[in-house]
Amino acid sequence: MKIDFAHKQSAHCENGVVSNLMRHNGFDISEPMVFGIGSGLLFCYIPFLKVNYAPVVTYRAMPGQIFNKFAKRVGIKIKREKFKNPKSAKAKLDENIKNDNPVGLQVGVYNLVYFPDEYRFHFNAHNLVVYGKQDDTYLISDPVMEEVTTLTHSQLEKVRFAKGAFAPKGHMYYPTAFPKELDLEKAIIKGIKQTCRDMMAPVPYVGVNGVKTIAKLIRKWPEKKGTKTANHYLGQVVRMQEEIGTGGGGFRYIYAAFLQESSKVLNNPSLAELSKEMTQIGDLWRDFAVDASRIYKNRSAKVATNLYDDVATQLETIANKEKVFFKKLKKSI
Repeated sequence: MKIDFAHKQSAHCENGVVSNLMRHNGFDISEPMVFGIGSGLLFCYIPFLKVNYAPVVTYRAMPGQIFNKFAKRVGIKIKREKFKNPKSAKAKLDENIKNDNPVGLQVGVYNLVYFPDEYRFHFNAHNLVVYGKQDDTYLISDPVMEEVTTLTHSQLEKVRFAKGAFAPKGHMYYPTAFPKELDLEKAIIKGIKQTCRDMMAPVPYVGVNGVKTIAKLIRKWPEKKGTKTANHYLGQVVRMQEEIGTGGGGFRYIYAAFLQESSKVLNNPSLAELSKEMTQIGDLWRDFAVDASRIYKNRSAKVATNLYDDVATQLETIANKEKVFFKKLKKSI
């Protein structure tokens, strides 16, 4: 059984799943619009939560929150289900496929056989769509992949019930009801306001303050933790930014695209100018990732006496620029 579902590649999994499910149901909503309305842009350092034996750094809202906020703000209803055992999860998935209803799944990355080995980490917040089944094989639309793919029943069960942080527990979700029209103007403004609040939060581990906190820690890691652990922790910061899917630099580009699109919807030219500014900030995040990766891979050609100080200074520059940016963005609406 195969549902007539249009696969479209995206930059990030949750945004792509939501955008593709919305298109399937007759609403042409772009990935950046989903991300911006859903207040997906964030920075948070979570020292007590470990992934790959290093503290978590996230550049996005918690898994599932983008869709939840997007749905609430545009007026659609969604259903989410988790399961205690794989049999119940399989039965419910098969029931939806039989009813021509493609569904989003939260899965673990490590055992996704179609992913290249270098991208298969212990990370349980990836999202994909199941849009059909042929014998014992499920048809998969993974929005970060160029083409559709497949997983056998056993392969899908393994990633649906992956263990560890953010264990998905068979998590399945899909929209159930829609308004006649989506009120994008109000939704955009609400999304922007929350992102500004989150990024300017007066706490040390969140938003621009969180970026400054990480910068301070990077300076201390070599002496406090030793070079090996310091390299591993720094690698985690970059890996969460560029590989695992929380998208530090990439999310800035998506948010810039959201502001560009929103400037037309709201007839607000200042958002188009801020879009350019956010793109430049995204470039700075990418520069940081390149320089930091040279350190933990021991391939740095820089002559600076303290390479960790250099990348820490880069993050402080980024934090200061983002502080100015979000103040201007808040005023613009």
